Amino acid sequence: MKTRIIQNQPDDDGNLPPARAAEPPGNHLSARRSVMSFVRNHPVISFFVLAYALTWATLPFGSFFAPGALLAALVIAFVNDGLAGLRAIGARLIRWRVRWVWYVVAIAVPLAVHFVTIGINQAMGAPSPSSGQFAPWYGLALVIGMNMVDPMGGPFSEEPSFRGFAQSKLQTTRTPLAATALMAVAIAGWHLPLFLISSYGLQPYEAVTTVAVTFWYGWLFNHAAGSVLITLIAHATEGSINTSDLWPAGPDLSRETWLYVVVWSAVAITLLIGSRRFWTRPAPSAATSSTPTSERVS
Repeated sequence: MKTRIIQNQPDDDGNLPPARAAEPPGNHLSARRSVMSFVRNHPVISFFVLAYALTWATLPFGSFFAPGALLAALVIAFVNDGLAGLRAIGARLIRWRVRWVWYVVAIAVPLAVHFVTIGINQAMGAPSPSSGQFAPWYGLALVIGMNMVDPMGGPFSEEPSFRGFAQSKLQTTRTPLAATALMAVAIAGWHLPLFLISSYGLQPYEAVTTVAVTFWYGWLFNHAAGSVLITLIAHATEGSINTSDLWPAGPDLSRETWLYVVVWSAVAITLLIGSRRFWTRPAPSAATSSTPTSERVS
C-alpha cells in the first residue's frame, strides 16, 4: 500500500511546524566564485595549470597540443582583465618599434649557437650538414616567417603566452632573475612529455636547453621593451634551423645534441654573469604588466 506524505500538517495541538528555509543556490555557485577568486588572485599559477591541462589533454591521442598555452593565456587574461587583458597581449605581439639591433640579435644568436655547435661537432669528426630546405639562401627567411605565423607551432603558441602574459605579470613584483627562474621551471615542466615520451624524439637532458633558452628569451624580452614580436622572431629562428636537415645521424647526432645543450647553457651563463645588474634590479616598465598582481607562487 502506498503512503502519501503531506508536508506542513498541524501537530496534535493544532500548531503548524516552522516553514523550511528555502534551499540556498547549489554549491556550484560557491565553487565557481572560489575558482574565479583564485584565478584573479593567482593569474600566473592559474595560467600554467590551464596550459598544462589543455596541452597535455591530447597526449593519449599521440599529440602535444602546443596552442593550449596560448588558449590558456587568453582565457586567464580575459577573466582577470577583460578585453584590456587581451589587448595587452596583442599589443606586445605587434610591438615593432624597438631598436633595430634587437632584430639583429634575435636572429643572429640562434644562428650563431647552431653554427658553433655544428662547427665543434665537425671538428670532432661529424660530416658537414646539408643546406636542405635553406637553399637558396632566402629559404631560411621563408621558413622563419612560416614558423612565426603557424597557429599550431611552438613559437606562436608560446611567446604571447609565456613572455607576453606570464613573464610580464611576474615582473610586476619580481626581478627579472626571479621571474625568469620561475618561468624556466614551469616551461620545462610544460615540455616534459616531449622529453619523456620516446616517440617525440627528444632526450630528457634536453630539458636543460629549455631552461637555458628561457633565460635567453627573458633577457631579450626585457631589453627589447617587452616586445613579443622580437622573442617570436628569435624563437622561430631557433626552431627553423633546429631541423633534421642540419643534424647528422648515429653517434654524431648524439654528440651534437649534447653540444647544443652545452652551447645554449654557455649563452645563458654568460648572460647571467655579464648582466648581473640587469637581473637583480626591477624590470623595465615596458616589460611588466599594466595590471600588477601580488600573486604568490610559493
